[in-house]
Amino acid sequence: MEELAIIQRTYDLIKWYVPILHRLPKAHKFTLGERMTNGLYNLLEDLIVARYSQEKLTRLEAINSKLDILRYQTRLLL
Repeated sequence: MEELAIIQRTYDLIKWYVPILHRLPKAHKFTLGERMTNGLYNLLEDLIVARYSQEKLTRLEAINSKLDILRYQTRLLL
């Protein structure tokens, strides 16, 4: 089965984003940074599971809400 572009791009995002999150000040590193790191890893896992799922649309809709949470958390970092 062909690798989906969104899975590869999410993988690349994690490789780029996690080192940035690890450089956060201590006050944010262990709160917001950890939540975002876990959220990114969960996003990748959910996309891989959705790839093989029969009900892709239902799973992708749930993933979309998690992605929206990550967007808001990113805004908080700024």
